[in-house]
Amino acid sequence: MMRQYELVERIQRYKPEVNETLLNKAYVYAMQKHGGQTRASGDPYFSHPLEVAAILTEMHLDESTVAVALLHDTIEDTSATRHEIEDLFGEDIARLVDGLTKLKKLDLVSKRAAQAENLRKLLLAIADDVRVLLVKLADRLHNMRTLDFVPPEKRARIAEETMEIYAPLAGRMGMQDMREELEELAFRHINPEAYRTITDRLTELGEYNRQTLSEITETLEALLAENGVEAKVNSRQKKPWSVFRKMESKALSFEQLSDVFGFRILVDNVDACYRALGVVHRKWNMVPGRFKDYISTPKQNDYRSIHTTIVGPSKQRVELQIRTHEMHNVAEYGVAAHAIYKDLAAAGAKGNGREVDFAMSKDSNAYAWLRHTIESLGEGDNPEEFLENTKLELFQDQVFCFTPKGRLIALPRGATPVDFAYAVHTDIGNSCVGAKINGRIMPLVTRLQNGDEVDIVRSNAQTPPAAWEHVVVTGKARSAIRRASRMAVRKQYAGLGHRILERAFERAGKEFSRTVLKQGVKRLGFKEIEDVLAAVGRGEIPSDDVVRAVFPDYQETRTTTIPDGGVEGDGWFNLTNATGMMFRIPGEDGHAATHEAIKQAVPIRGAASEMAVRFSPEGAVPGDRIIGISTPGKGITIYPIQSPALAAYDDQPERWIDVRWDLGGADRRRFSAQVVVSAINAPGSLAEIAKIIGEMDANIHTLSMVRTAPDFTEMIFDLEVWDLKHLNGVIARLRDTSAVSTVERASG
Repeated sequence: MMRQYELVERIQRYKPEVNETLLNKAYVYAMQKHGGQTRASGDPYFSHPLEVAAILTEMHLDESTVAVALLHDTIEDTSATRHEIEDLFGEDIARLVDGLTKLKKLDLVSKRAAQAENLRKLLLAIADDVRVLLVKLADRLHNMRTLDFVPPEKRARIAEETMEIYAPLAGRMGMQDMREELEELAFRHINPEAYRTITDRLTELGEYNRQTLSEITETLEALLAENGVEAKVNSRQKKPWSVFRKMESKALSFEQLSDVFGFRILVDNVDACYRALGVVHRKWNMVPGRFKDYISTPKQNDYRSIHTTIVGPSKQRVELQIRTHEMHNVAEYGVAAHAIYKDLAAAGAKGNGREVDFAMSKDSNAYAWLRHTIESLGEGDNPEEFLENTKLELFQDQVFCFTPKGRLIALPRGATPVDFAYAVHTDIGNSCVGAKINGRIMPLVTRLQNGDEVDIVRSNAQTPPAAWEHVVVTGKARSAIRRASRMAVRKQYAGLGHRILERAFERAGKEFSRTVLKQGVKRLGFKEIEDVLAAVGRGEIPSDDVVRAVFPDYQETRTTTIPDGGVEGDGWFNLTNATGMMFRIPGEDGHAATHEAIKQAVPIRGAASEMAVRFSPEGAVPGDRIIGISTPGKGITIYPIQSPALAAYDDQPERWIDVRWDLGGADRRRFSAQVVVSAINAPGSLAEIAKIIGEMDANIHTLSMVRTAPDFTEMIFDLEVWDLKHLNGVIARLRDTSAVSTVERASG
């Protein structure tokens, strides 16, 4: 276990005027507090915060951050309190230790909603102070290094959490060295067999190519020196997880990989980078399409380097990365190195004793991404969407495109013009109808390439189609499309609610307007008028409740009993057909319906009468939100609210009748609903489907074959079921059947 003086000496190597008193006090305090505690490995518990501190010294972090690492478990696992730490070490260190204590309680591999909320807290804490992230990642790295001592079931969950959250987060913050080690450690526990196989192959390949790698390194150094470029050349080998991921994504065998080995050329300044590139390209041919300049166009995590592939010595492909020593440190340590170099530039010399100004790191591109992600917390996404979108953006590599005015837009690889439009501004995405890529009109599903200039064509009449959600790859675009879709549905329900309330106010003899309605919004428990209208449209609140909220003294006409029918006391009338099924329909002009009117009005489901009440072809079942459309001389047709056929009546509000189910608990009868099934075209498929429908206590009324193909047959079943829950159960059971490809409820 590392001693006090060893820890101090580590920091003195890069910061001679270290605050030894602070480090010694934190070391002794943490060791005393953890006392006789032990880890799962049997080691003293204090060895863990000490190793976390050591990891941070490798990143050349200041003594305050190292002190936080020593103390980070004291509040959680010992008798220490925040107040005590604040008295001894100051408010800043106490705040960070307390923040890390709260983060330690997060369970990022729990069920999705809780996981999403905990990820929100993690990102918010990181955004507040970068040191929280640095200590948290160092803490996770040491835990992963000692994961073998954890029970197997818990080990798998921690490894999954590391691979899904912490490793890509380290990458997004530019900490590539830590990301690679976290991925490798997690990979070893998630897929141990693949890890062992690839590691063994890499070891064998490294031994086999040892001499070749040494020769290429010496050749490159000599060539650069001859041309006046002082450089250090290192060979590198791909990590096991990187190899596995490439084999999986591109369906390659290990032997087909051409970039297992690569070389880094480290020089003193940017000018030397480009001179080294010229020297290499004059000597060896470049492989077309394999050149990337991340110096002139840095990645979003501040990564800067020149990448090229040449046909080098022995006529084999050689990958090269050319960068300065400073760029290399930023590539390895990310925001930590960024903060250090900012501080050194301001101080004018290395090791001047000043503490690193971590606030400066918030100017980095990595922090710009984090701020953008935090902003999306207020966009109204539900927790599951936030989690999905954040993970999506954590894992994506990038392409760089330009607006017609030259603004650079960084997007995930595979992004489309729709993603580009939303990256520029949400309003531009919502109004996007087309795109010009490099001056040519191209489909909106086109995948963008590095350097593309994208010009978005807009229309104020456009509403983003819900199908765009499957076209885009960015979290921002996906969230905006979902919000727009929800708003469009809400607007449709609000329009329906507006028409329903107009009729309800007319029956009550009251004048309806948005101004009048505003008086009852708060009484109904809503914030806005649109919320009330949408709730009425969805059937969540009766229209008469709204009338009473606006006019508290309003008393509707009530009728007690009517033979063969009945009248509810809320202005709705129970109508009964010959089979005894009851339907509810509002009285006209605010008056109770007469017995004669009820007797003549309503045979439901086509029973003989002067005024028929029938169902639309797709059917409706109890549990559906339903709407009645009146047709003079023909009666009323009942539609489920989701029926596309209702769009034909949008401009005829006078024909809309607000109806709803009113079935007693003892009233058991079946209702018709259409289901479209795509089944495998094989003997016995229909029999298997029919058997399941029977087992689910549903009845097949009619069956028609719509289309037959060599592999599939599409069938429409008219099923008789008890209610919506019963219908959904039948559909779910059919979807689990091997003979069925797809099953959906017919939409009219």
